[in-house]
Amino acid sequence: MTLRQAAVIAGFAYLLSPVSYAEFNIYPKLVVPGNIEQTVQNISAHGGLFVAAMLCYLITFLEDVVIAWALYFLLAPVNRSVSLLTAWFRLMYTAVALFAVLNLATVYRVLTTPDYLTAFGSGPLHAQVMLLLHSFRYDWSLSLVIFGIHLILLGCLIFRSGYIPRIIGILLVIDGLGWEIDSLQVYLFPNAHLGFISITFFGELVLMLWLLIRGWKVQEPSRS
Repeated sequence: MTLRQAAVIAGFAYLLSPVSYAEFNIYPKLVVPGNIEQTVQNISAHGGLFVAAMLCYLITFLEDVVIAWALYFLLAPVNRSVSLLTAWFRLMYTAVALFAVLNLATVYRVLTTPDYLTAFGSGPLHAQVMLLLHSFRYDWSLSLVIFGIHLILLGCLIFRSGYIPRIIGILLVIDGLGWEIDSLQVYLFPNAHLGFISITFFGELVLMLWLLIRGWKVQEPSRS
């Protein structure tokens, strides 16, 4: 694979990721924080929409595998071993995130199978759904610690590459550190107010735009 092909594949895999649609459109419509009764009613009444959200997450995490593969080839000329390690960190993150989505699948099965309501009763059933929804968030949040390491390594590789702007590498390192702080806050400093950390999460957006606009012009590094 050429560097141009790797750049374009990674760029389009980023672009076609539907996670933002699930996160900011579907999920907030169905899951009402602090109101599990309304949440259960929403999911039960709009099961197809809930399945669409699950598919968006699933497609996104599968595309992460493609991104890890393409970025490995794109940055292998910088340092093949570190590029491979960087790809593995993204793959580990993806594995944990996919495991987290299984909680949503269980929520769907619990709420669409009448036998569960009969066996548990509404109160215990709602508690089970709440636990599963929270587990989805907790597991995905913890996986972002691994994702943050991936971004830091990715940023370092890009900074050293010579064929991708160094500023993108710097932004990715900042992005990775932001994910580390945000994901570990609940465990290390739960009382801190760190909402401003979200301003660091645009490094991958800048990388995606560069891959789509300039990636097809990447020059193969000269071999001495």
